[in-house]
Order: sequence, then structure tokens, then C-alpha cells
Amino acid sequence: MKPVKTLKRIIVSESRLKLLQIFFYSVDGMFYVRQLTRLTKEKLNSIRRELQNLKAAGILESEWRGNKLFYWINKKNPFYQEILAIIMKTKGLGGNLIKYRQKLGKIKFVIFSGRFITGFSSLGKKDLIDLLLVGKIVLPELGVLVREEEKVRSSEINYTVMNETDFAFRKKNRDPFLLQILLQPRIMIIGSEEEMVNF
Repeated sequence: MKPVKTLKRIIVSESRLKLLQIFFYSVDGMFYVRQLTRLTKEKLNSIRRELQNLKAAGILESEWRGNKLFYWINKKNPFYQEILAIIMKTKGLGGNLIKYRQKLGKIKFVIFSGRFITGFSSLGKKDLIDLLLVGKIVLPELGVLVREEEKVRSSEINYTVMNETDFAFRKKNRDPFLLQILLQPRIMIIGSEEEMVNF
């Protein structure tokens, strides 16, 4: 079953699902109610109700600015990383990497880190690697997907591709470049943490 269809079965409220996708796809974004109504194409009362539910659950925070009530993600919520991982696997580049996996070659691991976790407007993070792919990757196909995401985010995505032999060698020898990627917060898009640790 496709990840998006699976997510729709887990989160039965269409409005809540759309809100989670908007907030967690743009982790440093702030949105007001009418703006969210336009983005989701859902009814105003439905959006208000779901925003209240998400705030009560500690997933969102809010504040009045002028005459508008703005909402944003509470990154201190204990479920932040898990929800972010779910959304990243179903929307944007992560969703496309899973969807077009066969076209992209033989992928062992795809890891999001850097600004995919902290937000693309985060200052001082542009030198970090945002995406690591391990396997035999068809680079032109990957390039198309990355450029699409860069247009959406209006920001360059820093990515690195390694074959399995190179990854295993660098991991075994504690290569500083690879350790920098693996020691920062990350989301496994393809492959599992356990598999990567034991690779």
C-alpha cells in the first residue's frame, strides 16, 4: 500500500491530515486560520476545530499578532520527530523517493538530516548535508526530484550519494564527514536505523 493511502487510514480526519502535512512540511512556518483554510480547501469550522485539537495535544503553539492568531509547530513536543518522519515519508521529496524508488536504482538507505529536521530558514545550517543516499543511484532521476523540491522550498538541497562499499568503509573507519551526518538528528526515509547501524 502507498504511504499516503496508509496515512489516510491512520489519520481519519482529512482536515487534520492536511494541517499536519502543511505544518510538518514547513517546520519553521507560521500560519493563520484563514490562510490554512485556503491551503487545505477545507471549511473554516473544521480547520478551527482541528487546530484546537492539535494545540490541546501540544503539537502546535499559537499567539495573537495584531488581529490574527498564528499557529506553528511545538518542536519540544515528544512526538515531534515521529510525526515529522511520517510526513516526510508521504509528502514532497521523501514521498517521491519512495514512490519512484524503482526508477532511482538500487537504494539501500535514504536519510534526511540538516534542514529537513531544523527548517530551511534556519541560519548557519547551509553547510550541513540535508540528504544522504546509499546504493547504486541513477543520478539524473535523482536530480529531477531534488530540483523539484528546491523549487518548492526556494532553497538549495545539499545531498551526498555513496555506494554501499564506500558507506561501509567510511562508517567502519569513522570518517568525519559521514559521522557529522550520522551524529545529527535524522530521519530514515528508506531503510531502518537498526539495519544502518549494523551495516
